Amino acid sequence: MAGFLGVVAYGLYRLRSRGDQKMSVHLIHMRVGAQGFVVGAMTFGVLYSMYKEYIKPRFHGPDD
Repeated sequence: MAGFLGVVAYGLYRLRSRGDQKMSVHLIHMRVGAQGFVVGAMTFGVLYSMYKEYIKPRFHGPDD
């Protein structure tokens, strides 16, 4: 969530210096950036969970 808020904060900061770019184009770019970050974070979470549940027990045993 902190990363998502970071992307939003960066977008608000860049809003002031967007030049001649239309507001709608700027908002679309920010939405795509925020969605990309969230999808990446979810993918990382799923992969980490799968590692902890399936991969780690094979090599370390149930006591670790």
